[in-house]
Amino acid sequence: MFHFVPPSPTIREQRKQTMSPNLTIRLKLFISHALAVLLVSGSIGAFFYASALNSMQTGLKERLQSSAALISQTLDANTLRDVRCARDITCPGYINALGHLRTLQRMNSDIAFRYIMREQGGRVFFVVDADETDKQAPPGKEYEKVPPTMMQGFTGLSVDQGITTDEWGGFLSGYAPLKNGMGEYLLGIDMRTDQVQEKFNNLRIAGLFSLLFSVMLALLLAKHLSSRFMSRISAAIVRCNDIACGKLNEKIIVHSNDEFDQLLLAINDMSGALTQAEGERQKAFDELNQAKKELEIRVTQRTADLKEVNNRLSEEIAQRMVAQNALQEAASTDYLTRLMNRRAILDRLGYEFLHNVRNQTILTVLLLDLDHFKRVNDNHGHDAGDNVLIETAVRMKSMLRTPDMVARWGGEEFLIVLPSTPLEGALLAAEKIRSRIADTPFYINGQALRITASLGVAQSVAGGSVENLLTRVDKALYAAKTHGRDRVEVAIE
Repeated sequence: MFHFVPPSPTIREQRKQTMSPNLTIRLKLFISHALAVLLVSGSIGAFFYASALNSMQTGLKERLQSSAALISQTLDANTLRDVRCARDITCPGYINALGHLRTLQRMNSDIAFRYIMREQGGRVFFVVDADETDKQAPPGKEYEKVPPTMMQGFTGLSVDQGITTDEWGGFLSGYAPLKNGMGEYLLGIDMRTDQVQEKFNNLRIAGLFSLLFSVMLALLLAKHLSSRFMSRISAAIVRCNDIACGKLNEKIIVHSNDEFDQLLLAINDMSGALTQAEGERQKAFDELNQAKKELEIRVTQRTADLKEVNNRLSEEIAQRMVAQNALQEAASTDYLTRLMNRRAILDRLGYEFLHNVRNQTILTVLLLDLDHFKRVNDNHGHDAGDNVLIETAVRMKSMLRTPDMVARWGGEEFLIVLPSTPLEGALLAAEKIRSRIADTPFYINGQALRITASLGVAQSVAGGSVENLLTRVDKALYAAKTHGRDRVEVAIE
């Protein structure tokens, strides 16, 4: 039973005078709900805006990178080897590449420029510029402001981290090495700064509209929540005002026959019941939480065990595959130049010889020897000599056709096999290789070193053999050495 003594009229009047009539509970609830919803929606909106902005930036860079990689595989650097200066614009390779790039540029307006660059001695030169304005760069023009990302693009996919500015304007650029470029050619694509900025502005506008929508939603939701909550508070206020106004006896005895009194008694009873239930619930929760932790520990341990077993199996498989690949590669590859070794080239030469005999075609071989190579090792060290051999291998591979084969024959000697190649074509290839080695210096510790090479050329003959072909090309090489070096000699049939 609850005894209630209503306050005197004087106290009630004083209470009404001290209460602020302007800031009602309804208004407080509305403001609090609105602020809460705005805070949550604003935080979520800011998070999604930042995520969208980052996603857009990442997407633009990935698009530039993937587009550059895709286009680079449609072009072959071998067709552009002869494009060195402005007068080479009549070369078929330049014309085909220019037409291909301009066609792609017209198909995609987001990409402003497409071009092919060549790197030589740390300097970068234009090969093909697809620009259709009077600012088109001719072949051989040096590109002065070379960003680090462009240099990275000669060996792998690369994209600018920010806007790059040059004489053509501001751009966001992506780069990819050209197919068969051997680290000397790349494809570059540029997206204009205004196009990038337009995408960012569109994102900001979308974010602003989203914020306005969140504000409207917050106001409507706050009004709904405050109205719903106030309806229950109003009912309790009405009942409390009735009691405060003395509609019951001065000393009110609370009976269980009044709905509000029953609510008060129910609240008291419920409070005790909730206290007991909360204790039981907490106990059950603790037991459940403990069981959950134990289960998580067992699952974590079991997962760790399975992961460890899987990792060991994966490592064992990987090690076996690496060992197998290493053995296969070691059996057929020269450890220094990564060319075929003597054993591998002899197997391929035997196969090609039989193939040419069956098809009655011509097989030609070149035997190259670096002149006075011992001086390089004696004067500069064996590491410098190894670097010369590696660079020589790279130069020869870049100048040969796809079906041609080159191998390290021994020491500073290299054997080149040219299937289905007549003597005239073999002599032309031998002379190009000789001039490339002689005219392009090798750099050792920053010092330019000129090295020459002597070559022997031999062509298969009817009724001959592989041994006879190798003997004649060796004699031709000896003749080139004897007659002064840095020359090409043909074997006498």
